[in-house]
Amino acid sequence: MHLYRIGELAKVVGISERTIDYYTKLGLITPESRTQKNYRLYSYETSERLMRINELKKEKYTLEEIKEKLNKWNMIIEETQVSDKLTNLELHMLQLEKEVRDLSPLLEQLKPVQAKRMISQLLPQSAACIEALKLLLDQGPLL
Repeated sequence: MHLYRIGELAKVVGISERTIDYYTKLGLITPESRTQKNYRLYSYETSERLMRINELKKEKYTLEEIKEKLNKWNMIIEETQVSDKLTNLELHMLQLEKEVRDLSPLLEQLKPVQAKRMISQLLPQSAACIEALKLLLDQGPLL
């Protein structure tokens, strides 16, 4: 990831360094990090954010209104990230359910002593998770 010093960012976006300082003080933008000499470093996302700010200013929004809009956009992004993670978790659960269904006939072919030994080698959390999935799939307990 390329990080911009304030002068570089000003050139990329087409605004003054002083404006970037002002927006930073207002909390409209924040630096990603600082150099050893304490120079602020900004990301590409910050340049995109500054372009959005410029567009909103052209539409005659106040800086306070712009800050509110940017905060709302951030919330939407966070909600999208949570939604994506939940979707991924659901896909993992579906895959686990399939694997438990595939495993069940194999376990049934084992002698009870063999099945218990196999299950006892699992972590307790894993065995409990498999047990729960089997119950959810209406297949009854493992053993």
